[in-house]
This record gives sequence, C-alpha cells and structure tokens, in this order.
Amino acid sequence: MNPPNKMSIVVSLYDNCVSCNENLVAYDKDHKKIEIDTTLVQKEFDRQKAEYDALQYQRDRATSYPSIQDQLDMQYHDTVNGTTTWKDAIAKVKTDNPKPSE
Repeated sequence: MNPPNKMSIVVSLYDNCVSCNENLVAYDKDHKKIEIDTTLVQKEFDRQKAEYDALQYQRDRATSYPSIQDQLDMQYHDTVNGTTTWKDAIAKVKTDNPKPSE
C-alpha cells in the first residue's frame, strides 16, 4: 500500500476526472475544469492516511526480517543442531514491531 495522494484521490472520487494537478485542479476528457469538493477530498485523504499509518508495523517488520536465504539457513541449522535461532529471530522482529491492538 502506498501513502495517500490527494491527486489520485480526486481522480478516484470523480468518475469524469482524467487529470488532476498538485493544486487539485481537475479536468474531464474534454479539458473542462471540474469543481472539486476539497472537504470531501480531505476527508478521504484522512481516512486513507489513518489506514496507511495503522499498517506501519508491517512495513517496519518487512525491513527488519532477515533475508529469506538467511532464514532458510537458520532453519536448516536449527533442524541439524536442535536450536531455535530462526524462531528467536522472527519473535524478536515481531516484539520490536508489535501489531497495534484494535
């Protein structure tokens, strides 16, 4: 999921919108200006931002996990040596980046 973007929100909220600039000036296919309800756009932006922010722990975890190759190596050595290196590494990432309670 990408962070919210007001221009893309305008395009998604207005079916006849084919383009929108950074100033939230939008146009239809005939290059006619579309009146934009900025309150509606801001409300949708805030909703999407809250949703995006709520998933920050997932993005943090994704960058904290060891590579797949390292995880497979850990699992192999855990099986051979009877250790829990892989489980410990994964548990640490989850503990360091907890899922927020709902």
